[in-house]
Amino acid sequence: MTSSRETASTDDVDGRVADEDEVAPAAAAEPEVPTVDDADIESANSAAPAKTPGSGGSPSAEHAQDAPHGEPVTGPVAQVPGPFPGPAAPPAGHGPAPFSPRPGTGPAPAQAPVQPWVRPRPRPDAGSAAELTEDAIVRFRSDRPQSGWRGMMYKASGGLVNPGIGPAEKARQEQLRRIRRPLPGSHQIAVSSLKGGVGKTSVAACLGLVLAENRGDRVIALDANPDAGTLADRLTAETSVTVRTLIDNIEATHSLTDIARYTSLTGRLQVLASEQDPAMSEAFNRDEYERVCEVLTRFYNIVITDSGTGLVHSAMEGTLALADSLVVVGSPTVDGAGRASKTLDWLIAHGHAAQVANAVIVLSCDRTSKEVDRTRVRSHFQARCRAVVEVPHDPHLATGGRIRLDRLRRPTLDAFLALAALLADGFGGPVRSTGIASEQVPSPR
Repeated sequence: MTSSRETASTDDVDGRVADEDEVAPAAAAEPEVPTVDDADIESANSAAPAKTPGSGGSPSAEHAQDAPHGEPVTGPVAQVPGPFPGPAAPPAGHGPAPFSPRPGTGPAPAQAPVQPWVRPRPRPDAGSAAELTEDAIVRFRSDRPQSGWRGMMYKASGGLVNPGIGPAEKARQEQLRRIRRPLPGSHQIAVSSLKGGVGKTSVAACLGLVLAENRGDRVIALDANPDAGTLADRLTAETSVTVRTLIDNIEATHSLTDIARYTSLTGRLQVLASEQDPAMSEAFNRDEYERVCEVLTRFYNIVITDSGTGLVHSAMEGTLALADSLVVVGSPTVDGAGRASKTLDWLIAHGHAAQVANAVIVLSCDRTSKEVDRTRVRSHFQARCRAVVEVPHDPHLATGGRIRLDRLRRPTLDAFLALAALLADGFGGPVRSTGIASEQVPSPR
């Protein structure tokens, strides 16, 4: 007979054994997955032999087939070209973070196919040599300011600070470009006035100096005043040899050297003086003037004629007949402006209307008055002629002595540069009136 204590112990043991038998199949149904960390993967990849071409598979795969089912695989692990497979990610907030591959181990992103570079087809007519000028492609280092605050800053800094040139210097450069315009042949400029004492000779002299100094061709100033003109006195003070001497020997004049015997020189300007003896000067008529100009135009590109104050003498007729450009000198005063306008009336009445329309009026401001409306005077001549230039008062010109360009004030020199540029605009042919305002001369700042 078995005791009750032994029966209870046997029942407890049987219950525990039954519980373990029920739990064991559930645990065996889910095999244990080996854990592999990053260090094992890197060491296995470095130790795995490289796959040779033509082999049926990797050594790791063959080794995995020989291993018995349900046992962990030992040996090198094959390198997987994508993310390492692992168990499904647990719900958010439970379990470890999902595995992410190391940077650079995933497949390369797909790239768009590279298009081959195709050279553009050349266009022979896309441009011309006219586009490759010096002004277009050269960075000018010579644009150094010379005046105003820009010039002071440039000089004070020793050239380290260059603010560039201002509007006045830019306008001056543009005027010089126009003055240096090529001249296909000879060009004759007549400077005339009905009234004396308005600065006609000073205008002719300064115009000749500016053109000669800023051009590379030959320029000569001819004094055709029959009343002992003073052009040579204002330029070279040499009057021993005159135009009368040239006329007497004109048949033997065949070269530039022959003409140089009868001229004097100031800078680059040649000067041919008028006869100083009034008795001899009366013989200088239209025919002789035309013969002299015929010789001069063979050797000089620009001939500037100071025609004197009279309009009815014979030489004046020849001057107007041969002139390519006409300059009429007046002043912003009642008598100076009135006489200049009457000069235009006389020219129109004698068949020179085309020359009047293409003429340039110079208002010499040696004599000025605040009571005179200079704007109205300027507007009157702008309506009748191509352009108007005002020459300000200059102490150097007012002395009546020899003229030197380096002694002129800057505004005065700018005015003569503007006059020369306007006349040079007609070197390629006649310039018709466009009704534009007078040539404005910007003052330096």
